[in-house]
Amino acid sequence: MEQILPVTAARPRALRLIALGDSLVYGYGDTERGGWVDRLRCHWMQQSLTGAGAVDAPVLYNLGVRGDTIDLVSRRLEAEFSHRGEYRNRVPDGILLSVGTNDSPRVGQPDGKNYTDFDRFQWLMETLLERSLDLANQVFFVGMVPVNSQKMPFLDLLYYNHSDQYRYKEATQELCRSMGIPYLDLFERWLSLGDHWWQSRLSADGLHPNHLGYASIFEAVLEWKALNRLFSRE
Repeated sequence: MEQILPVTAARPRALRLIALGDSLVYGYGDTERGGWVDRLRCHWMQQSLTGAGAVDAPVLYNLGVRGDTIDLVSRRLEAEFSHRGEYRNRVPDGILLSVGTNDSPRVGQPDGKNYTDFDRFQWLMETLLERSLDLANQVFFVGMVPVNSQKMPFLDLLYYNHSDQYRYKEATQELCRSMGIPYLDLFERWLSLGDHWWQSRLSADGLHPNHLGYASIFEAVLEWKALNRLFSRE
């Protein structure tokens, strides 16, 4: 009698994501494992190579640029997205955004003007989020981490502080909420764990996370329920 073999369902195609933003995306300050995006990329790659999970883990491209502001990220959004296709020019399925820290500092002196005017920042952020949703099926936002204002000025010019960070962070989070974009609030998460905890996770410049900081961001992203739904395709 001829043996009838069971039909095996085709394994779903792995999702493709881009991480777009500033030095927090680039991973500046992590001399051990290159930042949270590269940690996540390697983690997902390992899952795909070992066949863990019901579907292949996402493919992730790091498109972080040091010093980028909301204006600069907005300018390169479409080009970065459209040039990350794979296999018959498929465009990415999702976008991970993280930007805003470099818009918030005071320039030249502690009470100087913000690098990006707050009203302009809100308009640019709203436009960036709307355009991202037009491009991709999935959009996520990873928020900024607190800086150590006692280490300022950065580059002898920029005065970062928690008050301005909070204002720019809140504006971004509210826009994400209104558009249904998941937002990971690292600023509040870090501050809630105490000064010693979060200060020990920043580099000597008081601005960029160190390897401990990026490890903490990676863990938070890995536990993020909104992002984990990618695996179940819910």
